[in-house]
Amino acid sequence: MARPTTKLTLHAARAIPFDKLVLSQANVRRLQAGQSIEDLAEDIARLSLLTSLTVRPVRDATGAETGLFEVPAGGRRYRALEHLVKTKRLANHASVPCIVVPADPGHTAEEDSLAENLQRVALHPLDQFRAFRTLHDQGLGDEAIAARFFVSVRIVAQRLKLARVSPTLLDLYAQDGLSLEQLMAFTVRDDHARQEAVWSALARSNSREPYATRRMLTESAVNGTDKRAQYVGLAVYEAAGGVMLRDLFAADDGGGWLQDIALLDRLTADRLAEDAERIRAEGWRWVEAMSDLAYGHSVGLRRLRGESGLSPEEQASRAALLLEAEGIEAEHAAAEELPAAADQRLGAIEAMLEALDERSPVFEPEQVAYAGAFVSLDASGRLRVERGYVRPEDEPGAAEPGTREAETGTDGPEAPSPVPALGAAAAAPLPPWRPMRAVPSSPIGFCPI
Repeated sequence: MARPTTKLTLHAARAIPFDKLVLSQANVRRLQAGQSIEDLAEDIARLSLLTSLTVRPVRDATGAETGLFEVPAGGRRYRALEHLVKTKRLANHASVPCIVVPADPGHTAEEDSLAENLQRVALHPLDQFRAFRTLHDQGLGDEAIAARFFVSVRIVAQRLKLARVSPTLLDLYAQDGLSLEQLMAFTVRDDHARQEAVWSALARSNSREPYATRRMLTESAVNGTDKRAQYVGLAVYEAAGGVMLRDLFAADDGGGWLQDIALLDRLTADRLAEDAERIRAEGWRWVEAMSDLAYGHSVGLRRLRGESGLSPEEQASRAALLLEAEGIEAEHAAAEELPAAADQRLGAIEAMLEALDERSPVFEPEQVAYAGAFVSLDASGRLRVERGYVRPEDEPGAAEPGTREAETGTDGPEAPSPVPALGAAAAAPLPPWRPMRAVPSSPIGFCPI
């Protein structure tokens, strides 16, 4: 096949004063999207104009050149230069590099504009991620990168995180073997070997959804919503050297995942010990503290009934709040949904009642001397204190270990088991244990501190 003998001639570039340029009505771009004109102007001010404008000579009715040039391709760049001129950062007569396309009946100015926009290939996201990482490795901080490319610091952090995913998975993404959403899920954990192992497992299954990836990558960690994490505090955990796994692409990941469970348990135990000592300082005979108390931990123990810790005024206020809440509910009983004002007032009443009912019951000093307390965590990570439990061996009048042998000797007949000298009340059976009611009227209950 014979090759064409005609050599191509590229259009010459010229430096044309800005005041000799005018926008062409032949520009096919009508809708503006993406980077703003002001941002592009700042980019040009920092890096200069990196892409020339495409221009055509403007001719008069006779066909003679007027000395002006229209811009059919590069309208946004022209407007950015115009913005710099208007803000007096660029001289009106400053030279602008332009590609001059001579008049040719074979193609129009609209073709210049259309060709420039259609033939442009957008940067692959992976190239952008890697470019951000290169800038970061060269010493630019997240804030500096964000400022230079007019994006948020969070976006910079996300792209840097994506660039640090296993190279094997990045290659799969480049070859469309992995979607961007799937790649995002792998950023939760930086361990490349673990990332590749999870992908290998997912590739053999029918579930390759991002949530499955996140679940597998965090299965050996503790969610930030865990009550131990809430009790200790994520800041305290990290200050102690704890490693966090975070999903930068989730609107709410619950604070992330705590990877060092042993450290979290130690911090929880240390703080519980401090809180237990504070409760012990109230004078209790014993205090048992654990993040999770065993089921039935109070079986066989007698529960003392302390007096309400509320003053007469507070008790009256509490009763009034209960009546008000009942009145609001009765007033809107037929409504499918409470009005906003009524719902807001009920929420406020509930908060006030909760604050009153969290008051610790008051016990007599002699009761505190022979009773104890359990200290644990509730589901939301708040300290829960259950005061006023009496062990059988600590009941008033119970014999101390060794007392019976000392009194009866070893040769005499066996004496009956001692009965606590509690008077007439001792002969009466103890009232049945009643479970704590999660209602404001209970004088005793779990007492978050």
